[in-house]
Amino acid sequence: MPSYLVQVAYTPEAIAAFIAKPQDRTEPIRKVVEKLGGQLGKLYLSFGDYDVVGIYEMPDNVSAAAFALTIAAGGACKGVKTTPLITTEEGVTALKKAGGSGYKPVTKK
Repeated sequence: MPSYLVQVAYTPEAIAAFIAKPQDRTEPIRKVVEKLGGQLGKLYLSFGDYDVVGIYEMPDNVSAAAFALTIAAGGACKGVKTTPLITTEEGVTALKKAGGSGYKPVTKK
């Protein structure tokens, strides 16, 4: 199954709610991912532009998009970013394929 990185930024109201009632959202999120046919890896709290990052697997891009839309529709997030991930082996294959693509960059003459 394809892997994805999800980055989530909470609204100030959501952060205030977490401070008032600290909780681990891993299991509720796991249930949604599994209902969409995927598997949740790990979730991490983070500093910076995003408050939570996680790795998960989904059967396809449509399922990953459905998960992102579900999160965004909940109202607790001001930003959701999903990044498709490939293995290093897939990356090497892509590099080889790119090398044989015949692409010629624009040049000055």
